[in-house]
Amino acid sequence: MTSDSVSVISDSDSVVKSKPSILEVLPPLPDSVRVCSPRVQQTIDLMLLAIEALELGASEKILATARELQLQNIVKSRVELWRLRCTNPWRRSYNRDVLDLEQAQALVVLASYRAREQEKIIRQLLTEEHHMKEKQFPVQNHYLLSVYLDRFDAHFRSRMNSRRTKIAAYLNSENLLNELALSLLNKLLFCTGTQGMQRFWISLFDGEVA
Repeated sequence: MTSDSVSVISDSDSVVKSKPSILEVLPPLPDSVRVCSPRVQQTIDLMLLAIEALELGASEKILATARELQLQNIVKSRVELWRLRCTNPWRRSYNRDVLDLEQAQALVVLASYRAREQEKIIRQLLTEEHHMKEKQFPVQNHYLLSVYLDRFDAHFRSRMNSRRTKIAAYLNSENLLNELALSLLNKLLFCTGTQGMQRFWISLFDGEVA
């Protein structure tokens, strides 16, 4: 094999293994952080669950966004997306895998981009939540809020492990589950602001980085 051939193969390998450029916008973490904790994995999955409650066909849109951002080598298919999300220990189908940082970054980027696409409705829902609470009306009495909350409730009930004490508490309390769903809307809105994606990424590791 000629030296030129070796060079071509080497260059090809470096392209295959290179990190997607979109991930470079996220701030680096200390070298001591190599994988994600269960809490980080849980938070990312819940953010994606909220996106699914916001927009129909969310999984396909997430995959389309992955292709647009050249993240298809990390999030290859619907099955791979599901597998990555099943690292959330709250899930019925929890697979005990651990997200590496690149996988977590890809999911954070995808969640943030989908949140930006839904920014208008997120702001509207949070505004209506404020108005309903100000008037001391149940938030689920508002049509748009009830649609979001009902979808979130359905997704949460079908995917989370009811045998876990924390999950059972949510499933037994409509108010508690609604508060979780609404708190995730605030986190999604956080992602849409200036440097929101970067700040969301760093916030995931608050208290975990010495």
